[in-house]
Amino acid sequence: MLKIAFIVLFVRPLVLIGLGLNIINRERLPTQGPMVIAANHNSHLDTLVLLSLFPLAMVHKVRPVAAADYFLANKFMAWLSLKVLGIIPIHRSPNPAERHSVFDQCHKALQNGDILLIFPEGSRGKPEVMSEIKKGIYHLVKSHSDCPVLPVVMRGLGLSLPKGTAMLVPFNCDVVLGEPIKRFNDADDFILTMSKNYAKLANECIVTHAD
Repeated sequence: MLKIAFIVLFVRPLVLIGLGLNIINRERLPTQGPMVIAANHNSHLDTLVLLSLFPLAMVHKVRPVAAADYFLANKFMAWLSLKVLGIIPIHRSPNPAERHSVFDQCHKALQNGDILLIFPEGSRGKPEVMSEIKKGIYHLVKSHSDCPVLPVVMRGLGLSLPKGTAMLVPFNCDVVLGEPIKRFNDADDFILTMSKNYAKLANECIVTHAD
């Protein structure tokens, strides 16, 4: 399978050799879906690092959710994204009439027991700075009573490969996994609960408190 080969031959060597990775609370990594892993987003390395954490037997069930306008921008990127990484492309439309269908493939994946990787900030921000959390994940999972959301905080990846650069800089990085959250009362509760969890997990980072 292309995805397994890509992870074995490219992703894991990149993560193991190019980065110093501290994985905190690894036992909380899901062993089955449906589940949404909601991580902060500072670098294109974020998705690759998260994929590298899973056993090879599971990677076909782990589906990154990514913006179609970027990851399908050219033929090679589209092939890599769809055929190798198995992303679910999100077509962002300004038309309110089309917004209801944006998450159609995500709903199907959750019904199939997949694990989705979603960045609630929507896009990469400044290195090591959490941007505003959007409510899309709440609207996705509210119709899936059996789908918890797992908050994850990553630190250091925004310095290893920040937005706008193509050169990897070796840097110690953290991946801190939180406790799965099974229910949110409403969209505002989602924002508040996730923000509290991200702040708590950030305090567990080794890189942040290295000094």
